[in-house]
Amino acid sequence: MYNVGMYGGCFNPLHIGHVDCILKAAALCRELYIVLSVSEKRGEIDERIRYRWLYQLTKHIGNVTILTIHDDTTTKAEYTQEYWQKDADEVKARIGKPIDVVFCGSDYGKDSFWNVCYPESELYIFPRNGISSTELRANPYAHWDWIPQVARPYYTKKVLLMGGESTGKSTLTISLAHRFNAEYIDEAGRELSEKSGTDELMLPEDYTEILLRHKLNEIEAQGRGSKVLFVDTDALITRFFMDFLDGDDPRIEKNRVLADAIDGLNRYDLILFLEPDVEFYLDGNRSTEIRDNREYYSNKIKELLRTHRRDFTCIHGDYMERYEQAVAAVQKLLGEEQ
Repeated sequence: MYNVGMYGGCFNPLHIGHVDCILKAAALCRELYIVLSVSEKRGEIDERIRYRWLYQLTKHIGNVTILTIHDDTTTKAEYTQEYWQKDADEVKARIGKPIDVVFCGSDYGKDSFWNVCYPESELYIFPRNGISSTELRANPYAHWDWIPQVARPYYTKKVLLMGGESTGKSTLTISLAHRFNAEYIDEAGRELSEKSGTDELMLPEDYTEILLRHKLNEIEAQGRGSKVLFVDTDALITRFFMDFLDGDDPRIEKNRVLADAIDGLNRYDLILFLEPDVEFYLDGNRSTEIRDNREYYSNKIKELLRTHRRDFTCIHGDYMERYEQAVAAVQKLLGEEQ
């Protein structure tokens, strides 16, 4: 058992190889210091995100401390001996006690920065496990098993399905989630809009709850770290129905502001817009007005998307064609071969 150990890296991104080394190193030391190396000029993942990954990974252990050091190099190749000793001196000063062991992977070797700058410490080399950070950065979705659960939400692609009533959004959302073994969230307004038995008697606070509940559901689902998160409608659809059902009610103006604010926070990697060219089923509380003017109201939603600067891909045809078009669009998003 070592008293003090140190393990450093950029962790850009954190991967299962790092995880294995960190957990083994923590088991070999009374105190383990993880040193996160950061440069704002290298186009790396935000240091706060990488710090959080390391914290979430190690918070259950109790003997791990995370330190962050900064340099101004634009590439790793520029990080030469000019920086080595300066950063090593900073690390030693911040730890403030002898470092008994420095851990590193076998891709560094005995002539690496670690051996040169920490000659008074034992060098403990973990064997390389075949994971390549370069390959992972190039296509994380092709190497999903390399990404630890704590880091997966960062890479989750969000796919939003939109369109007018009875265009198959909810069914297609679930079908795509099954096809890609992924997470999905339902339309929050479906149940909440019928607290009085009909959406025609909604209160202004119902819109507030729908907007906030839907956003919270999305945040929670993204935190589960699925490769893709499929989302059934969003704040702009709620805004559309505010205007459609209660456009003259001055009490809902604050909800319009809230809808726009939530939309400003939202980020989607792909928006699939379902055209109204399948049969309309008048079930539940669907509107006969929308049924009789489907193209008009579909275009109103598109106009809302455009005014909020949202790009979208139109999906049309029968249900089989819609499914195949949607699958192809998601495969392209993930960089999968079709």
